[in-house]
Amino acid sequence: MANAAVLPNRVLADLVPGARVRDAVLVLLGAGLTGLAAQVSIHTPLSPVPFTLQTLSVLVVGAALGTVRGLLSIALYAVAGVAGVPWYADHHSGWGGPSFGYVLGFVVAAAVVGELARRGNDRSVTGTVGLMALGTAAIYVVGAVWLARDLHVSASKAVELGVTPFLVTDAIKMAVAAVVLPAVWKLVRHGR
Repeated sequence: MANAAVLPNRVLADLVPGARVRDAVLVLLGAGLTGLAAQVSIHTPLSPVPFTLQTLSVLVVGAALGTVRGLLSIALYAVAGVAGVPWYADHHSGWGGPSFGYVLGFVVAAAVVGELARRGNDRSVTGTVGLMALGTAAIYVVGAVWLARDLHVSASKAVELGVTPFLVTDAIKMAVAAVVLPAVWKLVRHGR
């Protein structure tokens, strides 16, 4: 296989042997990982939306799987949850509620992060921080718009409830991803 340094249109999933079966398994694993990460859920009086590890999972799944597989994986997570699989935060499922906009934002974020990773932006700390910040912004925008409509509050109140409480924890998640993803690429380059 070619050196990872000269694979500009590749993501980590492309380094796994196989094709269609590999892609299907990776899509399922990404959805499952996100469902597991959702169960790490902490409720606070700061927001009707719980703190979870979903955002980290979504961003890493998007970056590792790339545009199409990342989008399909998180779309599978969303659709299965709507259909009744209890893998949203606190084993919830279904459509609606104040948190559901974030689930929709996850799908957008996975595609955005996946595309940026496909272009090689996950191979440096700076690039990874950038793609994670854009993915997180996509989650915030879709989630806060949904939250405002669901709770019948103003945009500023939706930001106060659905964005501000999460800034610090999401920055920590971005920092983790910014260390891990480039490190994995470095290992891949040295292992070849």
